[in-house]
Amino acid sequence: MIDLIIGIVGMTFILVAFILDEFIQKFNQNTIQYNLINIIGAGLLTYYAFSLNSWPFLILNIVWLVVAGFKLTRIIRD
Repeated sequence: MIDLIIGIVGMTFILVAFILDEFIQKFNQNTIQYNLINIIGAGLLTYYAFSLNSWPFLILNIVWLVVAGFKLTRIIRD
């Protein structure tokens, strides 16, 4: 049950970031907040995918996590 809750929370983080990016101009892919929300969401979904032993879902979320991490690093450095 806890795995399902973690998955739902992770999904919610990813969807919130996406929706805010679509409708709020100041909240976009070049903000720290957007990328942090994606990192948290992808991290939670990575755990959930691992618990399900779902390799495609696991790989997708690891890539999502790494890309958001690189983007966040670039934003902080610049």
